Amino acid sequence: MASAIAGIVFVIGVATMNPEAKHIVSELRHKFYSNFAAAMNMPVIITGTSYSSNSPIASWMDRRQRLNYINVYAYTAPDEFVPFRPFILRLAINKSAGRVTVFRKGQVCRGLNLVWDFELTVLPKEILDFLPWIVNLVEAHDKGSPLLLESPPHSFELKVSEVGLFNNAWTQKAWLLAK
Repeated sequence: MASAIAGIVFVIGVATMNPEAKHIVSELRHKFYSNFAAAMNMPVIITGTSYSSNSPIASWMDRRQRLNYINVYAYTAPDEFVPFRPFILRLAINKSAGRVTVFRKGQVCRGLNLVWDFELTVLPKEILDFLPWIVNLVEAHDKGSPLLLESPPHSFELKVSEVGLFNNAWTQKAWLLAK
């Protein structure tokens, strides 16, 4: 019986998003990264162009010459085994990508920014609304001025870590859907 259960867990763990969810994530990621790059006051490099297990990321160098990156991916999504699973996205800054981006020849890089990370969990229909707010968050953090941060476009719940850092937020709608 235990081996049968282990086999079921393995099969379920292999399931991937359904084609429609893959397409939506890919399109939203592309739009978000393109608009993010256009809105930033510094060069942004977008790696990769299609959906894969190593999703494309957008990266930039901050004022201290540290590499920062943003990754948009499905936190939960419908798949072949659970077609009605909630479709929730996560936007992660300096977290979750787990790989280093190639930077331009001659560009000074003092390594990955390991000092700051942030995650925002949203519904697919909310993510593009957060674009100006995310750009503002990145710029405020880079300037060391959290007081410059604007109000978010959708209400969210903050999940404060043990050290009291503001680094994990869920929109109210995403939080309710995930419960």
